[in-house]
Amino acid sequence: MKAIVYSLTGGPEVLQLAERPTPEPRPGEVLVRVAVSGVNPTDWKVRRGSAPGQPTPFPEVVPNQDGAGVIEAVGPGVPESRVGEQVWLWEAQFQRPGGTGQELVAIASDHAVALPAAASLDLGACLGIPAITAHRCLTVGEGGPARLAPGALAGRSILVAGGAGAVGHAAIQLARWAGATVLTTVSSPEKGVLAAAAGAHCVVNYRTEDTPAAIRSAAPGGVDLIVEVAVVANAALDSTVLAPGGTVASYASSGVPEAAIPVRPSMVLNARWQFVLVYGLAPAVKLAGVTAVADAVADGALEVGAAAGLPLIRFPLEDMAAAHEAVEGGAVGKVLVDVG
Repeated sequence: MKAIVYSLTGGPEVLQLAERPTPEPRPGEVLVRVAVSGVNPTDWKVRRGSAPGQPTPFPEVVPNQDGAGVIEAVGPGVPESRVGEQVWLWEAQFQRPGGTGQELVAIASDHAVALPAAASLDLGACLGIPAITAHRCLTVGEGGPARLAPGALAGRSILVAGGAGAVGHAAIQLARWAGATVLTTVSSPEKGVLAAAAGAHCVVNYRTEDTPAAIRSAAPGGVDLIVEVAVVANAALDSTVLAPGGTVASYASSGVPEAAIPVRPSMVLNARWQFVLVYGLAPAVKLAGVTAVADAVADGALEVGAAAGLPLIRFPLEDMAAAHEAVEGGAVGKVLVDVG
C-alpha cells in the first residue's frame, strides 16, 4: 500500500512517498481504508520536532491524526458487523507510528467513530482534533456542562476568537447546537463571511472595529466563556469583555511561550483561565467529546465547505508535503489530503 513516511524531524521535505505492507488489526482494532486525511497544526509541529534531523520515536512515522474512510477488517474482539462501516478517525498517530497519511491504517476501534450515511467523508476528516478541542473549550466553564447536547449552553454567551479557523468553526457550530449565543472575532471581511456562514450571531472584525465596544454591545453583561486561539495577544481584551465568573479556554499561543494575564481584573471577575490540549486529556474527557461530536454530526449540526464557513483545500497523497506547508503557512480553511 502507499503511505507517506518520515524517519527524521524537519521541514515538509522529510515526507516521502513509500510502499508499506498492509497492517493487520490487533485485538480491539479495526483496519480502515482511508479516503481522506485531515491536516492539523500539531501534525506539522510533531514532524518538525524540537530541531531538524532528530530521529523519530519510531523507525518510520506516518503523519496526521485525523481522517475518514471505511472499515475493511476487524481484529479479535471487534464485531464483524463493523466491516463496511463509514467512520471518522481521531488521534491515529498519537503515541503510535501510523497516522492517516496511508491507504490503510489499523487503529483502536473506539478511535474509528461511525459516520452517518448522510455525512460526507470530507466532514469526517475535518472532525477529530479540531472538534474535540472545541468541545473541551466549551465545557470547562464554571457551572457549565461536562458534555454538550442541545440546550446545554442555553442562556450563555460564547466568544470564539478566530472564528474562521478549524477549531473556531467547530466551536461556533457546537455552541450553536448547544443553544448558546455565539460571538466571534476575525481579521478580515472574507473571514467574517466564513464565520457568519458557520453560524455566529455576531461577527467582529478586530482590525477595523472597536472590538471591546462591539462585543459589549452584543453581550452587555459580558461573555460567559471565550474560546481563545491567541491568548498572548488577546489576554487584555478577554479580561475586558469577560462576564463575572467567566472562563477563558486557551488552546493555542501563536508560537509565543508566555502570556501576561491581567491579574487584578481577573480576580475582580473571579475569572478562570483554562488551558487546553486534547492529547493530555483524561480518556473519559476525550470520550465525552467524541460522543458529543458524534451526536452533533447525527443531528446535522456540523457542516464543512465554503458555504458552511470552512473551505476545503485539497491535495493528493503524493503532495503531502505541500499540504503540511499550506497548514504551516496559515491557509484559510481545512487542508485535506485525498488518500484513496
